[in-house]
Amino acid sequence: MTVYGSFLFFIIIGILLLPTIILGLRGKSFRVYNLIISVVILSLIFSGEARGFATLIAFTVFQVLLIKGYMAYRSKRNAGGVFYLMVALSLLPLILSKVLPFLAFDNWATFLGISYLTFKAVQVVIEIRDGLIKEQPPVYRIAYFMLFYPSLSSGPIDRYRRFEKDEGTVWDAKDYQSLLYSGLHKIFIGFLYKFIIGYAINTYFIMNLPYMTSNKILYNLLYMYGYSMYLFFDFAGYTAFAVGISYMMGIRTPENFNKPFLSRNIKDFWNRWHMTLSFWFRDYVFMRFMFLMKKKRWIKNKMLLSNLGYILLFTLMGVWHGLAIQYIVYGLYHAAVMVSYNFFEKWNKKHKKWPANRFTTVVSIVITFHVICFGFYLFSGQPFH
Repeated sequence: MTVYGSFLFFIIIGILLLPTIILGLRGKSFRVYNLIISVVILSLIFSGEARGFATLIAFTVFQVLLIKGYMAYRSKRNAGGVFYLMVALSLLPLILSKVLPFLAFDNWATFLGISYLTFKAVQVVIEIRDGLIKEQPPVYRIAYFMLFYPSLSSGPIDRYRRFEKDEGTVWDAKDYQSLLYSGLHKIFIGFLYKFIIGYAINTYFIMNLPYMTSNKILYNLLYMYGYSMYLFFDFAGYTAFAVGISYMMGIRTPENFNKPFLSRNIKDFWNRWHMTLSFWFRDYVFMRFMFLMKKKRWIKNKMLLSNLGYILLFTLMGVWHGLAIQYIVYGLYHAAVMVSYNFFEKWNKKHKKWPANRFTTVVSIVITFHVICFGFYLFSGQPFH
């Protein structure tokens, strides 16, 4: 069964969540019930993918053992080599899932949601290393955090400590009522975005483009804008479903979008688009790279250091989407745009040729919008067909 792919899925979710809602409105704990229905829903999601479900279970057991083992080790020692080994082992299944298809091997290592589950596991390992997670996490809570079904397939990517706080909270009736109303509102927004606007853009615009124009340049231009709009509404709709159902389960999963097409520059865009993913890469790739380089004093030039960090970050982000040419080019494109903006920002601070006012803000938004849309055009793979 496809996650958020049919009305039947929502009907089943609605029926299964009724006891959760009743318990929440009465100020009672629904933790145990949520764990039970999570297993049921995961079984439904993977009902037609026996091998995928088996791989998911094996992956989760592997990651839980890795986390528990590293937590036991970290309570006594803190060697950097062991930490990097744990991160590498945690990333290994994801790396295999990307490499095996590229090498034309049977992709036995993959399953629905492997990327997001891997990021969750790596985040826990890193925060154990940093001393932010001090107590041994219970096995059930790590597994529940990893397998939390509303955000299983495409995020948002939650953080363990934030999730742990909500998971352990028994909401009083008034607070849960507020969560419930917010969750239902987000679900209605999701239906509007994904099943009405996104569907209409794809069905009545993108699919009809070959009949609208025979001019190749115009076709590609219209496709670029249409695909960008479709990608946003489809993905933002999915996110609204994930966040809404999470709220109904008492988990305040973070938002993933904040009006990204109103971004004033490329840095602003990545603070608004797929925020949990961009913040994950920022915190656990970019910032750690910057810290390591400064600590080792290998690179002293701040501009060079930050630009190398952006190149590393966006190259990895592109490869994370897949090893197909469009994803790699997409990552390199955003790295080039970020580096260019970094130089412009520094230049403008010195020369003040681009003041901050209403006119320049509007122009910046328009320019950024077109830069973003061209990036999505590359991401779509249309130029490489």
